Parts: sequence; C-alpha cells; structure tokens
Amino acid sequence: MRIEAADYSEGVDPERALKYAVQHIRGDRAQIVEGVIEPVAPDWGHEATAETIRDQIRARARELDCVTGSGNLDLPGSSNWYVPDIAVVPASAAKGAGALLPADTLLVVEVTSESNGDTDRVVKRKRYAEYGAPLYLLVDRQERSVTLYSEPGRLGYTRADGPHPYGTSLHLPAPFGLELDTSAL
Repeated sequence: MRIEAADYSEGVDPERALKYAVQHIRGDRAQIVEGVIEPVAPDWGHEATAETIRDQIRARARELDCVTGSGNLDLPGSSNWYVPDIAVVPASAAKGAGALLPADTLLVVEVTSESNGDTDRVVKRKRYAEYGAPLYLLVDRQERSVTLYSEPGRLGYTRADGPHPYGTSLHLPAPFGLELDTSAL
C-alpha cells in the first residue's frame, strides 16, 4: 500500500505538533519564538540577575499563595511557546499544569542576553501583552535598565514605567505593592 504525504498531514495541527516537539527535546529546555526553536541556556550572569529579582519577590508571592518559576507559557493560535526567566503564578494554577497562558500569571520577568535582547525588548513584550500578562518586567542587562509594562492590550502594553537605570527603586503595583531594589543587578 502506498501512502501519500497528504495522508500523513490530515488531521495534524502544525502548531500543536511543533509545541509537542519542543516539550520533548532531550537534555536542554527550549522555547519557540515566532516559529523558531531556541535553546534556553542562560549564562551565570543572567541567572544571578534573575535570582536577585526572584529573591525580592518570593516572600510576597508566598503571601499571595503564588509560586515563582520559569515554567512553560503557551500562546495558543501562534507559533510561540515561551520559557520566561521568572513567572509568578497562583499555586492553584501551577499544580499539575503542563503550560499556562500569560494571562494566568501575575508577573512575567525577562532578563536580556546579548544573543536575544531584542526578542525580550520587542517580540515578547508585544506577545505577552497580546496574551494578557498583566505585568511584564524587562531587565535589560545590556542597557543596565529596568522597565515595568502594564495595562496589556491586543497591540501591546499601554503603560510603561521606565526605562530606569540600575540603582533606581521600582514600584511593583498591586497585588505586589513592593519596591524592587535594582542596585544589586
């Protein structure tokens, strides 16, 4: 029996197949940005910056019954599957979930790297807003600045607090209500 290529593609959703494949890559973690599979392999400077932020928000996240982590975020209807540097999500949503939506988060944090800074500054900022992440904190290591984006909409965030140079105290609004010290970044 001869099977044509068309026989294989019937009923296969390419978005779902791509997202399934990236979740099952052995060894390294990966994300999909605008249809391109990218390995997630931050250097230690990047990790130290993320840890500094995580340490400052962890206690408040616990008070809010949330967890902080870098779990998968799906953007359905697009060829995007993100692994943020930090996401704060309700503990109830995180239990047993394979991937969450940006709208399920309270805060998403991305820390730029030399290799993908523009992705965090432009592409992810637009997509996180489009998919309803209420707060997006961009820590730009190359520019040595922080910017908090809020009020998401289909065309992007409508409010930006920053960019502020490292060393500036940045207010994280409700439900966090805390001042983020950026001097140690």
